[in-house]
Amino acid sequence: MIPARLGSTRFPEKVLAPILGKPMLWWVWKEAKKVKCLSEVYIATDSKKIFEVVEKFGGKPVMTSKKHKSGTDRIAEAVKGIKADIVVNIQGDEPLIKAAMIARAAGPLLKDAGLRMSTLVYRSADKKLLKDGNIVKVAVDKNGYALYFSRAVIPSLERAVSFEYFFKHIGVYVYRKDFLLKYVKMKQTRMEKIEKLEQLRVLENGFKIKTVETPFDTLPVDTKQELARVIKIIKKGGLKRP
Repeated sequence: MIPARLGSTRFPEKVLAPILGKPMLWWVWKEAKKVKCLSEVYIATDSKKIFEVVEKFGGKPVMTSKKHKSGTDRIAEAVKGIKADIVVNIQGDEPLIKAAMIARAAGPLLKDAGLRMSTLVYRSADKKLLKDGNIVKVAVDKNGYALYFSRAVIPSLERAVSFEYFFKHIGVYVYRKDFLLKYVKMKQTRMEKIEKLEQLRVLENGFKIKTVETPFDTLPVDTKQELARVIKIIKKGGLKRP
C-alpha cells in the first residue's frame, strides 16, 4: 500500500510533481512492482486527481476518506476489504526507494510468524544528519528491536566516549494486517504526541518493532529544493550503495 494525499503543507500536490516526465508516485510504484514477495501493489488516496493519474499509468488506486490524519490510517481503511496477511506501507514521497529495500523490510514477518511489525534503518556516520531535526533517529537493542524513535540526537554526542554511527529511520513499515487494524484504533500516546512520530504508539503500548538494516539510504521529498536534488540524483543513476 502506497498512501498518497493531494494536500501537503510545505509542498502541495508533491506526489504528482514531475520527475523526468513521470509523477513522483510512479517512481515509488515502479520499484514496488519489482518486489517478488508482494502479491499486489495499491495506491490509497483521498483524491480523484491522484486516482485518475494512477489509473493512467497502470496502477491500482483505492479511494479512501479525506478525514485521515496519517498515511497509516489511510492504508488501514484501504486494506480492510482486501485479502492479505501482511501489509507493507511504502511512502509516496520516496522516489529513491529501491525494490531491494522493500523486500528486505518484509523479510522478518515472512520468516517469523510471531512478529507483528518491522521497519527499515540505515547506518550513518554523518554527524550533520544526526543533528538534523528533520531526520528520525532510532535506538536499537542487541536483537534488532527498536527501543525509541526521536528527532533529537540519539545517542548523545556530548556523552559519547567515541562516535561511530547512528541509525537513521527509513519510513517503510510492514505489519500483520490484524495488528495494523488493531493499531489504528489505539489512542495516541504521550511520546507519540511529543515527537510527532506515530510508530511510538506501538512501543508505548508494549509491542515490538523489528528493525532491518539496509545498505541504501533514501531522500524523502518535502520541499521543491529536495525535489531538485532527487532529480539530479536520478539523472546520475540514483543513490549509490556506500
